[in-house]
Amino acid sequence: MPVRKRSKGSWEIYLDAGRDPGTGRRLRHYETIKGTRREAAQRLAELEISIEKGTYIKSPRALTLGDYLMEWLRSHAELHCRPRTEEGYRHIITHYLIPALGRIRLSQLRPQHISNYCSNAVRRGLSNRTVLHHFRLLHKALKDGVKLGLIGVNPCDGIDAPQPVDKEMKILSPNDVSKFFTAAQEAPWPCYYLFYTMLFTGLRRSEALGLPWRHLDLDLCTLKVRQTLHRLSGGKYVIQPPKTHKGWRQIDMPPSLALLLREYRSEVETQRLLLGKPLTDKDFVFAHADGSPLDPSTVTHIFARVVRKSGLELRLHDLRHSFASVMLAAGVNVKVISQSLGHANIGITLDTYAHLLPGMGKVAAERFEKLLKPWLSKKGNGGKMVAKPDELDTRLEGFEPTTLGSEDRCSVR
Repeated sequence: MPVRKRSKGSWEIYLDAGRDPGTGRRLRHYETIKGTRREAAQRLAELEISIEKGTYIKSPRALTLGDYLMEWLRSHAELHCRPRTEEGYRHIITHYLIPALGRIRLSQLRPQHISNYCSNAVRRGLSNRTVLHHFRLLHKALKDGVKLGLIGVNPCDGIDAPQPVDKEMKILSPNDVSKFFTAAQEAPWPCYYLFYTMLFTGLRRSEALGLPWRHLDLDLCTLKVRQTLHRLSGGKYVIQPPKTHKGWRQIDMPPSLALLLREYRSEVETQRLLLGKPLTDKDFVFAHADGSPLDPSTVTHIFARVVRKSGLELRLHDLRHSFASVMLAAGVNVKVISQSLGHANIGITLDTYAHLLPGMGKVAAERFEKLLKPWLSKKGNGGKMVAKPDELDTRLEGFEPTTLGSEDRCSVR
């Protein structure tokens, strides 16, 4: 019989899988199923369908998901992922996926196992977004398992990915900016200058900490983003290029920031001379007095203390959101904002800040009408708006899209 009872709650299924194309020997598939006879019959039907479709793979019977994920880390993640990404994958696999799913044989992993893992993880207090990261990692690893011929289908394809719940975006109002920087002046050096730069440029934490002096032009008020700084769990610092091509960019700084950074550089040069380590253009802009890099986690903790002291609710990354919101309020073109932020495409910018755009659209419509009034007058023809003949070729002064860098270059001496 294709399904045979072995013991209470245990069933063995048997299947003729055809012949080995290399040796011509007949292939037989044996598998033990824990559960009911109905579940065993369902598994048998799945195998029969996979044989008919030509997707049947006889995988190593003893290979568990845990063993496979650890091997996947060594053979794929370590070779194809950035160190910080590989470290994050390893943490998810060793702390979450293996304890919950690691003992299940790869050949017996079902969509229901993954669905239960996701729901249980949310119940234990993990956010939907965190669980989505776990799901995507497992989906990628199992997709590679299909390519390697270890499994016939990806069990993750059988369920819907968890839907993340977007958190309310926090941005600094003009009054909040004053409170924040008043508190930031008492933060450990040089965090005041770091936070000021992040707010006025929209830099990510890793981009700001990886910024060297050679990528700053305080005369032309520009900075270039060419590298990022990360700290691994073992304490090692790694410098990497931006993830996407759009991450390589030049940002125009406001004159006030250029002035502040000029004063800051003078302080840094004085300190370095006292330590006998003259400042070079290769040194990080924001670093300890001896030039060693700042710990990203420490910077985040300092920011949290400053926020608490100022009575605000804010994350470090919200400085970036505040930069974008001020740019939008100033009427800057969304594409220019996207380029300044280093987004891979303008769709990311629109999806992130779409809630800020409706009111701005109304303002733009009112400005449009105001600009056209001098050239249009209401005449007959059923109330149609008709342009005056002598004004058809008149240029609409001031009706050009606002762009960054359109003003005269600043020269701060």
